[in-house]
Amino acid sequence: MSDEYNDEELAEIEQRKLLELQRRMEMEERRRRATEAEAQKQEILRKILTPQARDRLNNVKLVRPDLAEAIENQLIVLAQSGRITEPITEEQIKELLAEITTRSRKEFNIKIREKE
Repeated sequence: MSDEYNDEELAEIEQRKLLELQRRMEMEERRRRATEAEAQKQEILRKILTPQARDRLNNVKLVRPDLAEAIENQLIVLAQSGRITEPITEEQIKELLAEITTRSRKEFNIKIREKE
């Protein structure tokens, strides 16, 4: 009976190790895909942005990564659809950022009411 128990234990341990190995391989595959996607994204941005525009966007990424990511994704979509014909300059990036900032800026009205 102890041999049976050991065989069951060994099978269970092997199963756990196999599952762990599969999880590690899946995570590694996800990382590899993410790295490849990021490399492709950066290659497209190198083609459609001037070096100064890339620097500007990288600076924005330090402060507002969500905004920079959204702009990058939109520019890539425009480039892939053929709507960007010449490299985007730093000035155009500044204009785009200003437009987005003014559109997303919310005004707050603070009213102070005194108790009666």
